[in-house]
Amino acid sequence: MLIKNGTIYDAIHEKPYVADISVEKGKIAAIGKNLTAKRGEEIVDAKGLRVYPGFIDAHCHTAIDDFGQGDMGKDFNEKTSPVTPELRAIDSIYPQDIAFKRAREAGVTTVCTGPGSANVIGGTFAALKTAGNSVEEMLVKADVAMKCAFGENPKKCYPKHGATVRMAVAARLREALFAAREYMEKKEAGKEQKFDLKMEALIPVLKGEMPLKAHAHRADDILTAIRIAKEFGVKITIEHATDGAQIKRELKKAGVSVAIGPIMSGGGSKVEVRAKNDSMAAVLDKAGVPFCIITDAPVVLQEYLTTSVAVSLHAGLDPFKGLQAITINAAKHIGLEDRIGSLEVGKDADIVLCKGDVFDYTGKIQAVYIGGKKVV
Repeated sequence: MLIKNGTIYDAIHEKPYVADISVEKGKIAAIGKNLTAKRGEEIVDAKGLRVYPGFIDAHCHTAIDDFGQGDMGKDFNEKTSPVTPELRAIDSIYPQDIAFKRAREAGVTTVCTGPGSANVIGGTFAALKTAGNSVEEMLVKADVAMKCAFGENPKKCYPKHGATVRMAVAARLREALFAAREYMEKKEAGKEQKFDLKMEALIPVLKGEMPLKAHAHRADDILTAIRIAKEFGVKITIEHATDGAQIKRELKKAGVSVAIGPIMSGGGSKVEVRAKNDSMAAVLDKAGVPFCIITDAPVVLQEYLTTSVAVSLHAGLDPFKGLQAITINAAKHIGLEDRIGSLEVGKDADIVLCKGDVFDYTGKIQAVYIGGKKVV
């Protein structure tokens, strides 16, 4: 396929430019002016259209909390134990969930979906494309990050398991990491021990191969998450971070990436989000804190990912940084920037064609491609 004469917003260069994009075998093969079509190659006339990278939602529960399925479709919180690192999102994802269709129609081509925040440790998130008939067909990476949670949610979900206060929530996480480290050290030393799936699941976290994905709204919970990550020398990202603006210097110093959102949910929905402010993305940007913008779908429907950015733009966020918040920065947040998140040679041909500004209500998506195949 050859996309001709589109105005390219590649998420790398701040200023858009008119050029062609050549696609071969699902990848971007070339970007430049006056590219020549090969024999039999489909030509897409994008003159007058804006060309964006496919949008990425770096934190959601899509197809695990199934759209319109009620209680029978809620497979994102396992409430038999507060510590369940052995759970994997890939085993709960419903590929036929209509939410995927709604997402790709809005230009969302990749989602990172996984367990909710009821558990102190909930299991692994997975990244997948929004088109396909099976998890295997859609999968980008099976185990992107290990979900953990602080504050209000695990406190109220596990009163019978000794996690009624914040100290206990932190202690349960430490306890699991200590046990996993001991298990790993014995395994590496060749010492005999009983196989433990929970401990096996945490080894990639301890080895730095997979980050903790920490649900934390309040400033103290955010700092506790960072503190524990430092104690064990593990990687971490902060999810939601409602109070992030209050501790922007600490976030900058810690060097963590922050997933902001759900921006469009009500600030009165729970105690921890009372301080929610639409200007948070702009504040963190000025402070030099890396961030992306998320929906937490189905809390906010995935088709409103670009609208969530528009809310932040209205509150002072730079438009280019807004684009990056759901493209290259989102890809970096989930460790997949080598494959998705920008229009660059060698990356997946996930491409959105839009008539007008995608962050304006008048912008109309004309076509969406995933891996070079038209899905909208």
